[in-house]
Amino acid sequence: MSRIVPRPSIPVGAFYTAGVTLFSIWAPLLPELRLEITAPEKKTHPMTRNEQGYWEVTLPVGPGCRYRYQVARGKSFPDPASAFQPEGVHGPSEVVDREFPWTDRGWKGIDLKDLILYEIHTGTFSGIGDFAGIIDGLDGLVRLGINGIELMPVGQFPGSRNWGYDVAYPWAVQNSYGGPRKLKELVDAAHRKGIAILLDVVYNHLGPEGNYLEQFGPYFTDRYHTPWGKAINFDDAWCDGVRNYFLRNALGWLEEFHMDGLRLDAMHAIFDGSAYPIHRQLADGVRDLSARLGMHKILIAETDQNDPRYLDSPKKGGYGMEGQWSDEFHHALHALVTGEKQGYYRDFGKIQDLQKALRNKFVFDGNFSPGRKRYFGAPAGDNCWSRYVVFSQNHDQVGNRLEGDRLTRSLGLEPLKLVAALVLLSPFTPLLFMGEEYGETRPFLFFTDHSDPDLIRSVREGRSKEFGLDPEDSRFRDPQDPASFLQCRLSPRFRGKFRLGLYGFYRYLIHLRKTRKALRGKEDRSFRDGVIIPGEGLLSLIRSHQGDRIFFLFNVTGTDQQISNPWDRRLVASIQSGDPRWGGPGKIRKELTRKGMVRIGPWSVIGFEKP
Repeated sequence: MSRIVPRPSIPVGAFYTAGVTLFSIWAPLLPELRLEITAPEKKTHPMTRNEQGYWEVTLPVGPGCRYRYQVARGKSFPDPASAFQPEGVHGPSEVVDREFPWTDRGWKGIDLKDLILYEIHTGTFSGIGDFAGIIDGLDGLVRLGINGIELMPVGQFPGSRNWGYDVAYPWAVQNSYGGPRKLKELVDAAHRKGIAILLDVVYNHLGPEGNYLEQFGPYFTDRYHTPWGKAINFDDAWCDGVRNYFLRNALGWLEEFHMDGLRLDAMHAIFDGSAYPIHRQLADGVRDLSARLGMHKILIAETDQNDPRYLDSPKKGGYGMEGQWSDEFHHALHALVTGEKQGYYRDFGKIQDLQKALRNKFVFDGNFSPGRKRYFGAPAGDNCWSRYVVFSQNHDQVGNRLEGDRLTRSLGLEPLKLVAALVLLSPFTPLLFMGEEYGETRPFLFFTDHSDPDLIRSVREGRSKEFGLDPEDSRFRDPQDPASFLQCRLSPRFRGKFRLGLYGFYRYLIHLRKTRKALRGKEDRSFRDGVIIPGEGLLSLIRSHQGDRIFFLFNVTGTDQQISNPWDRRLVASIQSGDPRWGGPGKIRKELTRKGMVRIGPWSVIGFEKP
């Protein structure tokens, strides 16, 4: 497939250089537009429009200057491409100095296959709830073995507490988190400690409060609909300016902020029927940027459609992204260990589902889904396992539960260790949700800080209806209540046999994954197939690479299992989740003879290898 001709890339926002600031904004349908300076002194300035609908003016103002755009007399709004909203979504935008004294000059990034990702919500990760709080926690993540952080969205949202998916200004770094300079300090500090930073971005919708994009141009379209509001206009009239807006936003995070990659939220809700869909344009743009900078930049799609096009190369008709979240691995694992069957778990719960997720990446790859009442998905093809990001918990899977309860609510220590092993010993790229490594018991609820009474009421009613409850029901956690946010902050410290045992096992598994060749290979398919031991609730998995081989046996039941050696060779047990070091009940014998019996405790894993 021949290369698509690159689209023009036009700056939008406020750019300060050598005593002057260029203001640029896309507003193709407005007959007139003026820049309104609100501080340090109030004054308005006419702007000049080009044929593509971009308005510009250059003024002798600098960082700290606050401004709005006047679309008509008496109607002024913040900059849609604002870099900073110090007074929140309704206040004026502020010019910032984009220069920063970076110390990561030798940093080249980390391959997706080598990452152990850790998802963080900035506001609840620490007691202070900002980027400085994450910097304070970096040494702890290094001790755990984490080398990649995935930040939930940090674009400006209403108020001071929110998941970040109600972003109103995709370019502005949340003021309550510390703003753009503090974010750069976090990225720089992480790189110094060998940690990559990936950012979750939202290009499928914008939050309703503080979103003034429609005052400037046709950013939205009625052609499609999303669960969260109007669809972004990526393929209707005037879409080129919209595409430029989001493409430059993506590349700005990667270049100006030195982010190592982006996680693209709900890509299946980005609608584009054009010959050159925005999905591929984003992937092409990131690939070109990586080549120009000589740094590895990663693009990960979140999608629940089991569609191989996100990872397939353009030559195969795909978009050419590097990675993709795998919800079905989570669903198969969660339903199996918890027994839950409601909602999207209704299609899962059998050990065969987990086996297929391990073998084929997708559970539904063109077969019939009883829950959906239709055939669903397509085969993943030859895309490497490491291009799929898997997890046992994340913000969605925890936060969209009625009580925001983590797996620690329903599982004991041994099942939690088994879950950790299935994620971290798999051939996929693992992602942990903050706090899971020590068994955090505090919830992660959905929370908001809106100021519009009608929107507050709408969110309350919609959220309570989702769970079949009345908003006044005592079981319902009001998203707007500050207590819903505060109780989600991670425990300031963790102690006790349970937590220390779980933490030690996570740390051990991560070290094993990073140091054993058998767990680092990504190309060979033959050794990864999971085999179910018939009638026993046991799963066998063999990992091997460059002569290093480990045989794993997982007991996904609550009872002891004893079987004859399934591999017909003499082995020794070197990895045991039941080891007392991890708070477990004890060990099995070290040696397994060729025709011997192996006993494996409930909810546990044993790794064997050649003596």
